[in-house]
Amino acid sequence: MTQEEARWSKILCTVAESSSADMSLFLCFSVGAVAVYLIVYYGVFRGSRCLSPTQLSGKTAIVTGGNTGIGKATALGLARRGARVILACRNREKAEAAAFDIRRESGNNQVLFIQLDLASVESIHTFADTFLKSEPRLDILINNAGVMGCGRTVDGFDLTLGVNHLGHFLLTNLLLDRLHQCSPSRVVTVSGLLHRFGTVDFSSLTARRDVVCSHSTWSMIQAYCNSKLFNVLFTRELSNRLDGSSVTCYCLHPGVIYTQLCRSMSWWQLLLLWPIAKLLFLDPESGCQTTLHCALQEGLEPLSGRYFSNCHQQQVGAKGRDDALAKKLWEVSERLVGLNYCAPSAPKSGLMSSDPLRK
Repeated sequence: MTQEEARWSKILCTVAESSSADMSLFLCFSVGAVAVYLIVYYGVFRGSRCLSPTQLSGKTAIVTGGNTGIGKATALGLARRGARVILACRNREKAEAAAFDIRRESGNNQVLFIQLDLASVESIHTFADTFLKSEPRLDILINNAGVMGCGRTVDGFDLTLGVNHLGHFLLTNLLLDRLHQCSPSRVVTVSGLLHRFGTVDFSSLTARRDVVCSHSTWSMIQAYCNSKLFNVLFTRELSNRLDGSSVTCYCLHPGVIYTQLCRSMSWWQLLLLWPIAKLLFLDPESGCQTTLHCALQEGLEPLSGRYFSNCHQQQVGAKGRDDALAKKLWEVSERLVGLNYCAPSAPKSGLMSSDPLRK
């Protein structure tokens, strides 16, 4: 071998060794990335499953926002167990299509639609009147519907806070007597992990203006976080007021789910969210499991007012454990929706609001 050939041979060997090292590094990085993805997805994002064997023949349930996402999946889960399911939705065409799908998939023909627009106090009253006149039972109320976006309700409230909190607050109160009559019964409200980043700004509720009128992504997210905190506080105060009765209530984080919740976002925001959603977010069927757990699991009655995630009780943020704040939010909400409801008195039993387990 000549000197020139030896030189080229050495260069080729060096390149080969370098390529081999780069390939090894690439493979290690790929394996590490897959491992991290699996750990995050299965350990953080992927939820547990509802294992309750409870059947619901002869029971009636309402699911708000039951025409899409986890609401539709929740309604399907209840229908498969034999419940009479009322889809409480704004869009008639989509709701009737969803009811048809659920009847076909579950084999249960008792899946109906009653129109409800949670952004309208008048519509909520109309829904409650229609339901109470036509349906003799109410065993499970699922406050599932939610929105994140800018705008105002029919009555001038911020859209996110009006739909996610005030609408469900009024609806629940209008149906409480029927829930008492059919007890034991449950109220399940879909909150979320983002309640930990929420704040209670009563001016955002009382001001008849769009509090996220800037259309900024941060403003929309903050309003959504606030509404989820309101859901936690509402559930806590409702539990305090129902203490001693056979109506219990729960709130929950359903998981990180890819649904139509962000339909009010701009196209570029959705474009940024889409790849993350496809990789990490749950599908609606997985996302409804904690809702079903709270609605169906036997023995949850002593845990009324608590917060659940992955089908287990979880600690809420510090603001969500403030009984005085929860009581004030209830009173402000009553005034805003024109309601003055006092829960029927019942013998005191079970957990009191001062019970340390409530903390």
